[in-house]
Amino acid sequence: MKYPIAIEAGDNKTAWGVVVPDLPGCFSAGDSGIDEAIENAKEAIELWIETALDEGSVVPKPSSIASLQNDSEFKNWIWAIVEIDPALLSDDIERVNISLPKRVLARLDSKAKSAGETRSGYIAHMALIDQVAC
Repeated sequence: MKYPIAIEAGDNKTAWGVVVPDLPGCFSAGDSGIDEAIENAKEAIELWIETALDEGSVVPKPSSIASLQNDSEFKNWIWAIVEIDPALLSDDIERVNISLPKRVLARLDSKAKSAGETRSGYIAHMALIDQVAC
């Protein structure tokens, strides 16, 4: 997926500001220049999408730059595209093989059982809780 971003030029005293018009409230900045601003925007978009999915919200499809350039709010801003891995939006199940020491696996299974979950479900649940806590 390719999301357009609007970049407000910075200078020696002001960071480069970034807004993602398709994702309400998604913004970022870069102190050292446009390259940092674009990289930080990618991270902001990924976090916005993960949060939306965790909350059960719909993730808007990207617009074209041409459709956004006419917005007076972004007059004289620089436009760029940030590419996001579509796997970030996928809820497809993928089988994985992991290796753990037996003592860790026993502890994991015990915690999963106590939580009323399967091993896989418990791992996924803990990963999502960890993400929210960050």
